[in-house]
Amino acid sequence: MSGSPYTNLDRPPLSAARLRRALVAPNGPWARLELRTETGSTNADVAEAARAGEPEGLVVVAEQQTAGRGRRGRFWQSPARAGITTSVLLRPGEAVPDRGWPPVPTTGYGWLPLLAGVALVEAVARLAELEAALKWPNDLLIDDAKCAGVLAEVVPGRAPDEPAAIVLGIGLNVTLRADELPVNPTGLPATSLQLAGAAATDRDPLLRALLRSVAHWYDRWRSAGGDAVASGLRDAYLAACATVGREVRVLLPDGEVLTGTATGVDRDGQLQVATATTPRTLAAGDVLHLR
Repeated sequence: MSGSPYTNLDRPPLSAARLRRALVAPNGPWARLELRTETGSTNADVAEAARAGEPEGLVVVAEQQTAGRGRRGRFWQSPARAGITTSVLLRPGEAVPDRGWPPVPTTGYGWLPLLAGVALVEAVARLAELEAALKWPNDLLIDDAKCAGVLAEVVPGRAPDEPAAIVLGIGLNVTLRADELPVNPTGLPATSLQLAGAAATDRDPLLRALLRSVAHWYDRWRSAGGDAVASGLRDAYLAACATVGREVRVLLPDGEVLTGTATGVDRDGQLQVATATTPRTLAAGDVLHLR
């Protein structure tokens, strides 16, 4: 039994067959699902498939990720079967007439990681019965500690007139123990569903709920032509966002540090911050909630 995934009964393996029956068409919303025992990065795997011409709807799930990447190029890895690590392939720039989906302008793509954050909050509330919130843009917080994150990456089209694909990666800490938690370079503490007292930590229903919620919100957003207001996505995000109304310190990509009050999220998903001198609208940055 050495090396068997069943030797740790607290962390049973996922079943590819069961996940496909539940999540892949015609019974589910996704086109194809791959389950990998180990991979370097599910985002890299899906990006490679996108470059090879894979159609929208691919889902890659990994039991263990050894070279995952977070925002700003940060390294992240997960213990085997201790969390949910998944990436999906989306092609929002392509029209889908059968579903009534027009192409989404690239200005709307910034909502996709926020959409994944909303899906995370819904899945955790429904299955784990925990109150969670989002730190802009998409970190899932439980009791002010990070339990999940999202990384969206753009894969350029193979031809100049081919729309870019989006790889949407999600990592959720499920049964990580205190000594297994990652160290966040921004100083934000980490947690897992188990440490936070979740009612359930079975990864199978959690993953199903998460991927169904992503598909639900993606359908609404696509049907509205990528309009986050018309689709209800912006309201859902604001209802879950713990950043708006807080004093914040933001490290911008160019190294500038900005302090002020987060006042809202605009139609493009950008954070609005009132500083001592002038209002600012931020497309990216590491946010620290100040007490």
